[in-house]
Amino acid sequence: MKISEIRSFCVDRYLLVRVYTDKGFIGNGEAGLWAHHGMVKAAIDELAEYFVGKDPLRIEHHYQIISRQTHFAGAVIGAALSSIDIALWDILGKSVGMPVYQLLGGKTRNKIKVFENISGNTESEIVADAKKHVERGYTSLRMTPFYEGFEGKSASQIIDEAVSMVACVRTAIGYQIDLGLEIHRNLRIEEAITLARELEPFRILYYEDPLAPESVEALKIMAPNVRLPIATGERFYSLQQFKELIDGKLVSLIRPDISLAGGFTQAKKIASVAEAAFVGVFPHLMGSAVNNSVFSHFAAVLPNYTHMESNLLPSYLDPIIDEQMPIEKGYRILTDRPGIGIEIKEEVLSRFPQKKVKISGHFHADGSVAH
Repeated sequence: MKISEIRSFCVDRYLLVRVYTDKGFIGNGEAGLWAHHGMVKAAIDELAEYFVGKDPLRIEHHYQIISRQTHFAGAVIGAALSSIDIALWDILGKSVGMPVYQLLGGKTRNKIKVFENISGNTESEIVADAKKHVERGYTSLRMTPFYEGFEGKSASQIIDEAVSMVACVRTAIGYQIDLGLEIHRNLRIEEAITLARELEPFRILYYEDPLAPESVEALKIMAPNVRLPIATGERFYSLQQFKELIDGKLVSLIRPDISLAGGFTQAKKIASVAEAAFVGVFPHLMGSAVNNSVFSHFAAVLPNYTHMESNLLPSYLDPIIDEQMPIEKGYRILTDRPGIGIEIKEEVLSRFPQKKVKISGHFHADGSVAH
């Protein structure tokens, strides 16, 4: 069997990939660098020159060649290679009539725990939204404890408002529901330390991305001064980056994005490094229903999987794929279809033109860039 063609599609807010073979098997994948799909699409199209004519089943071999020939690395190459890697695993599963999770070692769980995000811009809106998700059966929630436009406020006011927001949600949902915080890389070291100490009474399951991801050194300063479990890694694109986090004893949870950090091939290795240190895997799931299925196969096989986004998508995007894995009472339900369990409906993709992400900024009161 040989790869005959690779096609990439910018669809709405997503970048989808299809890998064709001379035996009729078609693999589906998705790239995860959501803000720069144009760059990643160009990389996918360039990588196709290598892949066409190659055996699609030599997945690890192809990854090693592309990632090591010149040793150029980065998020663009990582996302491009990840999308193709996912599609190759889809081809492998279809060629033997088995789900990808079976090929990765088989299920360690029968359904995939997911969480919902709390939204709102007042405490009453936030409380109402949290209660709504609990009533729908979710036992895990996440919130970003900042109001719109918080960047222009003083650090003390931001912290005060964040604590008040978390307190009102915890009071509303009680202590039987898991509550995590998405800080979204919005704080400086001293702010992250101060906020974490104020939040200790509220039994926070994780303190996600308190700092920008560029500096592990910054985490080394912050982590010893924070008693909340830290989760990070969604912007990382290599096994080595995650190993540095874990070896540094800086995190309780890592956030690999399969569609950025190397597809199934590398993400499974990343999870194994974490498993050896009893670090949990909390995947970073964004993207279309293709990624929803991909990440569910990944989560199914990991002993150290914890939870991930529900990533519910608008109904107008339903036609992009033929079938979705449903969510029931806070769990995504696995199917046993071969490969990743879905098929991209290529004939409808032109109905959903690309929605580009515009470059903009968020600013402190003095006009400097906040994030």
